[in-house]
Amino acid sequence: MSHHPSYTMAVICAIGGIAAFSKARSKPSLIAGIGVGTLYGIAGYVIKNNKDYGNETALAASILLAGSMVPRAIKTKKPIPLSLGVLSIGVGAYYAKKIYEYRVGV
Repeated sequence: MSHHPSYTMAVICAIGGIAAFSKARSKPSLIAGIGVGTLYGIAGYVIKNNKDYGNETALAASILLAGSMVPRAIKTKKPIPLSLGVLSIGVGAYYAKKIYEYRVGV
């Protein structure tokens, strides 16, 4: 079940990158959206197949997304960067908890 947030974020990021490109012809947004979406998708696949480092990959994708969206959300106060920033922090916290539970044995 822990692969669902990763797959959801993969779709959200990919659609967001495509939408930004179609609206503003922003190639960096397209590349970043597809790239982070791919990273989340890989993490979801790895988690679903019970292989190593899936949760860590999802956490890394969340940190990457939060690192780019939170400053933009603070600067522009627009709803899309704010939503992506909040989502990435929430998903990152979820995967950080999963990593902690796995390592500590809770």
